[in-house]
Amino acid sequence: MTTPTRSAAGVADPSESGVGGGTASPVGKRRWRPRPTGALGFRIGVGLLVCYLLVAVTSYFWTPFDPLGVGGDVLVKPGMPYLFGTDRLGEDVFSRTMAATRYDLLITVASVCLALVLGTVLGTIGGYYGKFWDGAIMRAIETFNAFPTLLFAMLIVSAVGPGILNIIVVLAFVGLPSYLRLARAEVLSRKTWQFAEAARMVGCRSWRIAFRHLLPNSIGPLLAFTAVNAAWVALITASLGYLGIGLQPGVPEWGSMIANGQDGIITGQWWVSFFPGMAILGMTGSLYLLGDGLGDRFDPRRRR
Repeated sequence: MTTPTRSAAGVADPSESGVGGGTASPVGKRRWRPRPTGALGFRIGVGLLVCYLLVAVTSYFWTPFDPLGVGGDVLVKPGMPYLFGTDRLGEDVFSRTMAATRYDLLITVASVCLALVLGTVLGTIGGYYGKFWDGAIMRAIETFNAFPTLLFAMLIVSAVGPGILNIIVVLAFVGLPSYLRLARAEVLSRKTWQFAEAARMVGCRSWRIAFRHLLPNSIGPLLAFTAVNAAWVALITASLGYLGIGLQPGVPEWGSMIANGQDGIITGQWWVSFFPGMAILGMTGSLYLLGDGLGDRFDPRRRR
């Protein structure tokens, strides 16, 4: 056993003894912490979304065949030169799946961003000012929520007609109440915190306190919910296309492609519906992984 050395004063130096764990770590040194288990899922979600974005951009400039062209070989199995086969009209499924990515991704991103902005602003106003504004906004939202979401979206789209802009506005309007409720709850829970009280004491205007101090501190849960809501919007978009009330007839869209090929599943032409369905599954799965990772990032209670 090693004998502790002694200093000039005759006091044993504990850093050189076998007792006490050896050399003490400096005060204030940050300890290593394991990464959250959701970090891998977050990276996978981001990677898949980047792939979808690249496919959407590429489809503007290049596809193996014309996604709107007809007259080719009918119901050809996947292979060369038709990677995903052809449908009953002779259209290349791979080219149409690529082209549909830009439409579905555009609708999803635009409607979610519009709902996020409008819902956050209205929720912040209702949560901070309360009284008349809060009561009026919440009564309108409660009336709106009395209708089933998908049915309400179908009714509005049927009334205003198909089209990308109409679908974006309808889905943003349908998704707005969720953002409004979440923003209102976050602002309500933080409006009496010390930083908000300090801003009032120094004479900040109410709108500055609400949108400059409270809203930035409440944006984390909203961003996490945005990714999950985007997955829901992608499913609703595909559902409208499947029912034939989404985009104009002939426009490549995953839901309508699945509907056009559903009869072929029984007769053996599975590829017409399979590949668009996998595209929807990949996008929604990546968005759910992204939302789960953002939730772990912004909610300390979920970190493990």
